[in-house]
Amino acid sequence: MRLSNDEHESHPWRIREIAHDFTLEDVWALPAYGRAEDFDALLELMASGDPEEAPSLATRLLWQLRWALGKLLGLDEPAEALTIPGTQITSLSERLPEDLRGTVAGMEFERLPFTPVYRTDSEFAAEISNKTVHGVMHLGWVELGDGSFQGQMAVYVMPRGSLGQAYMALIKPFRHLIVYPALMRQIERAWNARSQPEQAARGQAPAAAQ
Repeated sequence: MRLSNDEHESHPWRIREIAHDFTLEDVWALPAYGRAEDFDALLELMASGDPEEAPSLATRLLWQLRWALGKLLGLDEPAEALTIPGTQITSLSERLPEDLRGTVAGMEFERLPFTPVYRTDSEFAAEISNKTVHGVMHLGWVELGDGSFQGQMAVYVMPRGSLGQAYMALIKPFRHLIVYPALMRQIERAWNARSQPEQAARGQAPAAAQ
């Protein structure tokens, strides 16, 4: 389910102080529920994702087209070669306060071109940089009030000039109509597949049957 920016910003996320000059582009409630300690499992699931193996054919084709265009046009220049627009830094990790430094040591994405920036017990951020945008994927683990939690994903962007603005406008309908809905279904299947063996071991009914 897509959420409003106000819903996301009602939480005291640390990302606001770190990416204060970025635009909050999208916020989605993830079909992933659990206890406080299950945030690690959500991070593992997201880090292991591969859009080129998504069940949705449309999503796979869009990603393949994006990678092909990126290679043809040289859009995916390494992040370390590009500064964040309007700044002299190349990574948001340079803005981290002392207590967040080193919190993602050893973490990496298997296929997606994201670089982890920081994490807490309920929050994680990773960045991507190319010739069109410097973007941030933010994951939050939101308490629902009864001891259970739900995942939330937000996307922050800093377009690189007119090319970046045109690129974001071009892909917006594809993101909302194809990519994000397919991603939500993929996360739900993977999360339920992970949860059911644990529930069976505890003698609980699978979530889908509750």
